[in-house]
Amino acid sequence: MKEKIEEFLKNEIRPALQKDGGSIELVDVADGVVKVRLKGACAGCPMSQMTMANFVEQRMKEAIPGVTKVEAVI
Repeated sequence: MKEKIEEFLKNEIRPALQKDGGSIELVDVADGVVKVRLKGACAGCPMSQMTMANFVEQRMKEAIPGVTKVEAVI
């Protein structure tokens, strides 16, 4: 599953975040919970919680079976 998540982040999520000066990296995957770190402009953005819930988590759950939650870590 980790490889699928890395590929998904690389092809789907990261390019969208990079358009706004941000990025994302995979930290860990365990029991369906994906931990990621927002970087660049996304790290300090007041809208980062909305980005995580409404964009990253929703898209990842739809695309990768087994993903139950996406959490941002510092």
